[in-house]
Amino acid sequence: MKTLRLTAAALLALTAGAQAADMAAKAPYYKVPVTAVYDWTGFYMGVNAGYGVGRDRLQNNDPITPGSATSTYLQPAGGFGGGQIGYNWQTGSMFGPLVYGVEADIQGGELKDSYPLLNNGAFPLAPQDTYSQKIDWFGTVRGRVGLATGPVLSYVTGGYAYGNVTTTTTSLGFPALATSRVQGGWTVGSGVEASLGGNWTGKIEYLYLNLGNKTDQVMVLGTFPQTTTTELRENLFRVGLNYRIGGNNSTYVPAPAANWTGWYLGGNVGSGIGRDRTSVSKAGDGLGDLPSYDAFNLAPDGINGGVQLGYNWQMANWVYGLETDIQASSQRDNKTAIGLGDVPFDAKLPWFGTVRGRLGYSVGSTLFYATGGYAYGGVKTKASEDGVVQLNASTTRSGWTAGAGIETPFTLLGLFGPSWTSKTEYLYVDLGSTSNLINTTTITTNVSEHIFRTGLNYHFNSPVVAKY
Repeated sequence: MKTLRLTAAALLALTAGAQAADMAAKAPYYKVPVTAVYDWTGFYMGVNAGYGVGRDRLQNNDPITPGSATSTYLQPAGGFGGGQIGYNWQTGSMFGPLVYGVEADIQGGELKDSYPLLNNGAFPLAPQDTYSQKIDWFGTVRGRVGLATGPVLSYVTGGYAYGNVTTTTTSLGFPALATSRVQGGWTVGSGVEASLGGNWTGKIEYLYLNLGNKTDQVMVLGTFPQTTTTELRENLFRVGLNYRIGGNNSTYVPAPAANWTGWYLGGNVGSGIGRDRTSVSKAGDGLGDLPSYDAFNLAPDGINGGVQLGYNWQMANWVYGLETDIQASSQRDNKTAIGLGDVPFDAKLPWFGTVRGRLGYSVGSTLFYATGGYAYGGVKTKASEDGVVQLNASTTRSGWTAGAGIETPFTLLGLFGPSWTSKTEYLYVDLGSTSNLINTTTITTNVSEHIFRTGLNYHFNSPVVAKY
């Protein structure tokens, strides 16, 4: 009996131990997940759309007055769209993950300008000179190199560019000098690309295209040479959508939306180009000074830089806010000269600023946003005739602005903490129209600018880190 009692006790102990072991086995075990590193290596293909504006200087020697040249800018502008394909390689470097690759794209569009309509100073009764230019397709083959901050790639790019260019010039009513050809050259630019989730990425990009200089000549009436020299320069602003084929990001999980709420302060630098439609209308005095009309582009370009201050509010992934900025600018055009070169212009945009609203959506630590609001700036216009200054106007103008951008964390070499972000954005600025009356001559200019810039922001309220 004693042995039986011991056996029952042992069985009871074993049963209790088994139950305890079973309970322990069923208890869930949680392990902190390992965060996968975003890898940019692999093929991609996608589409893009944007807006282009040229700064194509044209100098025209008409058949009757050799040695006297009108200098104006043709600015073919308009929308375009196309597709791109490329391959990225990612490797380590002392600066962090380095991404380099190749990309080719082809674009179709309607970039055109037929605005310039100029008188001939010595021949006021002759038909006006007309100028037109169109680029209906173009493409690039480029290298890319950039630094990756997880799912965000900031890069520079450059390579070969080509496009179909049609240019037509008429002088004094003689048959037109017309060319249509594919021209090759080079391109450089920069951009930011960021993950949208899964295999999809979005990008914003600026490209500068130089399609070379050309000189063309036609003999009028078999005797008189008409010579036209063109310098083809295009500025392209575009957004794109890419799909990564394959890749190694199947285990990558995007971070929750970052916290953007609060004040921020920063600086920026970029480039700008104007497309300032200008006209000179002379009423004449009935005493030998005949009426005339000239229409042409002033195209100030240069570097912009300044500071911005703003505040963000956030609701889930949606971010809205206000931002104001003030900029200094070197934008200038002092090469436009009408009237066979006797009436030179000097146009400047020395400073400008904006007060804008922003509305964006946070994908992980990346903010994609649209922006728009009030714009203002200083405009200086100087015009001379036969070496005598006729106009020297300096005004402050106001208008509106609209654009879009991408803002992301910035941690280069660990020198910047989690409160720092970088942004890349495009702005269209319209400062309206103004007129100046000089005796019987009215000079009217409509000022519009295209700005592409990048900047750094410091966020005061809380660091821009993921909210868990």
